Amino acid sequence: MELTATKVQVLFVALALAGLVATVWLWPRLSGPSWRSIAARTGVLVADQALLLLAVAVVINAYFGFFGSWGDLLGTNAADAPAITAGTAAGGAGLVRVLGSRRVEVTRPKPGLPAGRLEQVTINGARTGLSSSGYVYLPPQYFDKKYAGRRFPVILGLTGYPGDAENLVTRLNLPTLTASSILAHEIGPTVLVLMRPTVAPPRDTECVDVPGGPQVETYFTSDVPKAMAATYRVGSGAANWGVLGGSTGGYCALKMTMRHPEAFSAAVSLSGYFHALTDMTTGDLFGGNRRLQDENDLMWRLANLPAPPVSVLVTSSRQGESDYQATERFLSAVKPPMRASSLILPSGGHNFATWNRELPQALPWLAQQLHAPAQTPSRPTSAEGPRHLAREAPRRPARRPHPGHHAPARKVAKKR
Repeated sequence: MELTATKVQVLFVALALAGLVATVWLWPRLSGPSWRSIAARTGVLVADQALLLLAVAVVINAYFGFFGSWGDLLGTNAADAPAITAGTAAGGAGLVRVLGSRRVEVTRPKPGLPAGRLEQVTINGARTGLSSSGYVYLPPQYFDKKYAGRRFPVILGLTGYPGDAENLVTRLNLPTLTASSILAHEIGPTVLVLMRPTVAPPRDTECVDVPGGPQVETYFTSDVPKAMAATYRVGSGAANWGVLGGSTGGYCALKMTMRHPEAFSAAVSLSGYFHALTDMTTGDLFGGNRRLQDENDLMWRLANLPAPPVSVLVTSSRQGESDYQATERFLSAVKPPMRASSLILPSGGHNFATWNRELPQALPWLAQQLHAPAQTPSRPTSAEGPRHLAREAPRRPARRPHPGHHAPARKVAKKR
């Protein structure tokens, strides 16, 4: 059974309760002043505490999705790194493997409308050799004959560390929120690619090209866009791509957009931070290269390098989030041609509940920064056969969200 399965949670909770019951039953038999009795009582109490902590850890892990499987936890999971099919770089075949699909259901603007499809995929990197699983959301227009010759802009969504791409579906409801926004004409048709930044589990690479190690930044800024453009009817230019992430995913979204404006034109950081964290989960990310470390520090970049021509949105809370002051410093440091907007809640936390309050504004903001591709590349091939392409007309600007759809928060404020 998977680590996050309900049966696993019930099992550990039952073991903890059974330990407490056994302690009550055994305690009279363990009374006495002898050293054996004292040692037995101590052992029983330690065992109870251990079982209780394990049960709490399993339940919390299932809720937040820190580790999706026992292999993730133990660092033995090789399932996310299948061999890359020979010749995929040339023809695009095999770069994206579709493992399954299902319809997306919505309740807004009304139930029953065609809301698109969610595909579970594995994306192989032709350049880096890395591979990771995730989800691709295809809007209803993707399957509409009127849009048969059109390509679509893309939002890359990233979880925190270690995370699970499924959290973006079940906890943040990104496919449903995107579908509802499209059907309500708040945004134009947009494709989602939902992944986790942990491409080399269990190591937290902070989306860095590690010297002598996994080239995670190149995987997300080069391999993923190329694989998607070779498989689906999506754009391949920076104006067609944006990134959204929470926590570690928020840092990755900001960092990759600022470092690679040729890949992404806009980013949303939900409670993200501004420099690469280093601890026992990351190891040595920079190989002693101080320059590389500085270049992955966003405040250093703003102070020492030309500002990139990108747009970013950062979120935080005045009370409850430790990154609020750092977020304000980042906003104050941004210079043209870079543009920065903020969404600051009066109070919140570093959790899904807070991000769900911010997404009804943050997601449309990001989608409205992107442009539909003006012309098509060569015809791609997918696991379902060719997805035909033709020259498309420019997309009409999407209607901006009505304020009534937003959660209570400070109005998105633009800063330069």
